[in-house]
Amino acid sequence: GWWGPISQRANLSAAELRANAVVAQIWASWCPFCGAQNPHVQKLHDQYGSRGLRIIAFSIDKTVNAAREYVEKRGYTFAVAMATPQVEAWFGKRRALPETYVVNRGGEVVFRHQGEMFPEDIAALARFAGK
Repeated sequence: GWWGPISQRANLSAAELRANAVVAQIWASWCPFCGAQNPHVQKLHDQYGSRGLRIIAFSIDKTVNAAREYVEKRGYTFAVAMATPQVEAWFGKRRALPETYVVNRGGEVVFRHQGEMFPEDIAALARFAGK
């Protein structure tokens, strides 16, 4: 596939991604703004993952271990993968961290935000569940 999960308990199939809206986040373990945003991303995953909203967080860390240790230490269960050139080709050149996108079931990017989002704005991404 075009992404490789770094966490066994957070696997997503390509079919699942096509069947659901996907919140995609580009982040890094060393980014303080990502650190502030990720607990709210986890909450979104907990509340809406079963209602047709999938989350995939693409790490730009230099090593898989750095990203994996960060995720496991914090107990995050949303899907995490290492960013690839394909991810940049899909979303465009990164301008900030984190960057957050929503891709609908038709494969269109229907939301984009550069930089940290407020908790209530992350919670509002639930509106894309089932779309």
